[in-house]
Amino acid sequence: MTPPLPVRLHLMITFMMALAGTFAGASLGLALSSGRILAVVGAVAGGLGAGIWALLSRRQVVGFFQELLRPVREISRLRDEKAEAHTGNVVAGLYMYQAARFPLAQGGVSAAECEARRTVAYQLSAYEGLPRQVQVAAAAALEAIDQGKDAETAAEAMSELRVTVYEHRGGL
Repeated sequence: MTPPLPVRLHLMITFMMALAGTFAGASLGLALSSGRILAVVGAVAGGLGAGIWALLSRRQVVGFFQELLRPVREISRLRDEKAEAHTGNVVAGLYMYQAARFPLAQGGVSAAECEARRTVAYQLSAYEGLPRQVQVAAAAALEAIDQGKDAETAAEAMSELRVTVYEHRGGL
């Protein structure tokens, strides 16, 4: 399982701090003496010091990144809620178009009203925020309704759209 993003960011920072501490300690050790022993001791001390500091500051660093990422998560949550609400609008719009295309009484719906409902159904289905599965199912339902030959085929396509929306919402 992948750890959350703030924890991964902290781990990356810890690695970079330990690496920088090791390099700084080795450089300081070489600068202070020409021997390798002091350079190794400085590298170990610098790396351990930076690593211990990063581990001790874990809670603050992770908390900082969580606060920093909160607006992004909120926007993502609102976008998902908006898309979920819009899927319901798509189903309602397509049912209204289906009712206009296959009226219960002959002459019950004028051609202008049917065309207006068709336009609304296409506009609702073309919304970019819709999940891909819902867009595909809506396109299939629109195609079945547009053919206008068989009410059962249109009803089956609408049923598939309802099931797709239900699955997208986490119903199954």
